[in-house]
Amino acid sequence: MIRYIIRRLLVSIPVLLIISFITFVLMSLSPMDPAEVVLKSQGIPVITDELMEETRKEFGFDRPFLLQYGDWLMDSLRLDFGTSFVTGQPVWSLLGPALFNTVKLTLISSVAVMILSVLLGVICALHQDKAVDQFVRGISFFLTAMPSYLLASLLIWYFSVKLDLFPTNGMYSYTSYILPVLVITISYAGIYFRVVRSSMLRQLSEDYVLYARACGLKEWRVTARIIRNSLHVAISVFCMAVPIILGSTVVVESVFAWPGVGSLSIRSIVSRDFPVVQAYVLIVAVAFVMFNAISDILNAAVNPKVRNDH
Repeated sequence: MIRYIIRRLLVSIPVLLIISFITFVLMSLSPMDPAEVVLKSQGIPVITDELMEETRKEFGFDRPFLLQYGDWLMDSLRLDFGTSFVTGQPVWSLLGPALFNTVKLTLISSVAVMILSVLLGVICALHQDKAVDQFVRGISFFLTAMPSYLLASLLIWYFSVKLDLFPTNGMYSYTSYILPVLVITISYAGIYFRVVRSSMLRQLSEDYVLYARACGLKEWRVTARIIRNSLHVAISVFCMAVPIILGSTVVVESVFAWPGVGSLSIRSIVSRDFPVVQAYVLIVAVAFVMFNAISDILNAAVNPKVRNDH
């Protein structure tokens, strides 16, 4: 198992290098010169060629591309993503607190999504094609098809404006988490519970279920074994749910004015603050790669056939 973990982590290294290179290339693809962005953000009314040249030298934009990339990559390993073009502050001083707020929202939402997905998936599988199964699937199709900003707006109107129960924006207390978490949970649980339901239905048709019941094993023990075996299949899905939610909180954070990395990335894109955008893209991409590796390792831990095949 240790050899498999080491081998799986080593495979992730070239993927991370490719992602970092593509992320750095994004800045060079912009039609606007980075030096011009810096000068405009500083409020300089007249931008001359001399100022452009001085700015390029100051920020190292005149250096060979690969040297710039190498320095940026080594600095990024120390969480030094450079300086914001707009504020002049270190990128991590802006990104760190915002990322912490987004991670808190992501983790709470991910746990809620997993719990609700397993609960609904088990209920629907045990009542296949009955009224409760059809009702849950119908409601889930409707809610997952609804744009998250529309769902958020409806919840704000009802729970915040009409009932005055929860705040409409910001992050002031535990009540501020309820509506954003509810929006994310509703949006994703309707997708992931189908994975649990499908896995449960496959397990219900296995021979061991028939044998267990024929031997007189209590139904709750049979159901518990079915659920345990079904969750093996759902491990990869739930592991990848975390970075997916992390990268898709932009809309929710914008609607609820959540001081997270999604809101910060939107402001940075609008203002062409390339270092912040680069750092955001790199962090989200790294999260996808790492959680994919974690899902493979967990699958190998519960299913020896996986690590033997590799």
